[in-house]
Amino acid sequence: MKGLTEEQMARRMARAIPDGSIVNLGIGMATLVGDFLSSERDVYVQVENGALGIGPRVEPGEVDLDLLNPSREHVTLLSGGSFFHHADAFAMIRGGHIDVSVMGALQVSEKGDLANWAVPGKATGGIGGAMDLAAGAKRVYILMTHTQRDGEPKILTECTYPLTAPGVVDLIITDLAVIEVAREGLVLLERTPETSVEEIQARTGASLIIGEEVGTIGA
Repeated sequence: MKGLTEEQMARRMARAIPDGSIVNLGIGMATLVGDFLSSERDVYVQVENGALGIGPRVEPGEVDLDLLNPSREHVTLLSGGSFFHHADAFAMIRGGHIDVSVMGALQVSEKGDLANWAVPGKATGGIGGAMDLAAGAKRVYILMTHTQRDGEPKILTECTYPLTAPGVVDLIITDLAVIEVAREGLVLLERTPETSVEEIQARTGASLIIGEEVGTIGA
């Protein structure tokens, strides 16, 4: 089954972020979203290491060694961008000043529970800032593959991994679908052109609500 590439997923996520938002992009695939956020949209990227107004990753030969995102990638700073203390960055996060947090996930439940920091039985680091971002942001958007490498679903009725935060996820974008976490359950909004609704449901460990029309990603 052909799904979206990471760049295509990031581009679709960028479209989902409302104009005028302050957004935090998590480590991993989420950092790619910054490459597709036009400065004309007034979307301001905040990073927990202490900056607001982070731009796309740099082109080769334009590296500023002092400009890094949390994924240790060299980035740019937009005109008007600012720097501040690490503690102030987390004060913004914990104080509810981040409009959208884009994060990766290991599992998401149909109620919007998020598990993205530990796999039982495997050595792992601490929960880090993921808990702060999940609990403090006004909206949490998840960018991840639809299934594990072995084909097991990441979207489940109940998470089996340790939770990062309960009931926080609002939107899920995977390599196969765009899914809204609503009060009534998981609503399938869009699918890839090569994937049927039935195939997406078969790879999802929770029931999907299917409307009369399901859009096509990229259409």
